[in-house]
Amino acid sequence: MKMRPSPWRAAVAALLTAASGAVLVPTTAQAAAPQVKAQAPGYYRMMLGDFEITALSDGTLDLPVDKLLTNIKPAQLDKALARAHLKSPVETSVNAYLINTGSQLVLVDSGAGNLYGPTLGKLVANLKAAGYQPEQVDAVLITHMHPDHIGGLMTGDKRTFPNATVHVDKADADFWLNADNMQKAPAEMQPMFQGATAMLTPYATADKLKPFTGDTELVPGIKSLGAHGHTPGHSNYSVESKGQKLVLWGDLVHAAAVQFPEPSVSIQFDTDSKAALAQRKKAFADAAKQGHWVGAAHISFPGLGHVGGQGKGYEYIPANYTTKLQ
Repeated sequence: MKMRPSPWRAAVAALLTAASGAVLVPTTAQAAAPQVKAQAPGYYRMMLGDFEITALSDGTLDLPVDKLLTNIKPAQLDKALARAHLKSPVETSVNAYLINTGSQLVLVDSGAGNLYGPTLGKLVANLKAAGYQPEQVDAVLITHMHPDHIGGLMTGDKRTFPNATVHVDKADADFWLNADNMQKAPAEMQPMFQGATAMLTPYATADKLKPFTGDTELVPGIKSLGAHGHTPGHSNYSVESKGQKLVLWGDLVHAAAVQFPEPSVSIQFDTDSKAALAQRKKAFADAAKQGHWVGAAHISFPGLGHVGGQGKGYEYIPANYTTKLQ
């Protein structure tokens, strides 16, 4: 029986024939290239119906969760962190979210700017790396007026987003922009009031600060959801397009590895820890039941995913990486 020629065999034979006549030249080892030690630009995209969502990194900071988290014993905290291969301090992301609705460009939170140390303040660079310019932003929605969420509103003495209107819950504006409240606050908190005044006053002067009250549609498809507790006017934002939904949480979560399985764990930054706890439990339950997307400022970048039930608590399910943006 005559065997048919195989294209594979023919290709291998050709390679072997070529190799038999090749002259092997010794190679000299080259010095190793220097290590770069830098991440790629911090942005990540997904589509939500017709809306383009871009997560933007403002950087990270080391959070001493062993000193800040409450309602948990040290041994329990260490065990929860160890399950996620972490220990305190935890390198914690600071995220913001850019929403292109097709007619408006909306930014949720602005990062820390210069109000925190050198590991933060990268939002504008990452915004540009993602293909946008600060001048293109139509609206900035603030979840709350802590420095790592509003510090990027100003660059020096200029508004970073000169064409944008800033929206913030009136309860937060009334609290943080009140000089009497600043005078009554503990000394360590007074810089937070000063930062809020410095970041928001230029927008107010330009008639670009628009406080809102309660659950309000601020842009078609984007609505504020009152989630007071972490601060007096802390707000989530619901984003919906073509039946798909994303809820941006702000600061309901600071330590995902700990607070998803044990939602009762709170943080000392809360103005009203009892109210903040109720909002966290509600948000977790809603996300697990409805199956919608969630995004959060301090979940490991890009901070986008889903929530599932796990025993008496919950689990965070990070977004599956995608390149499908059409």
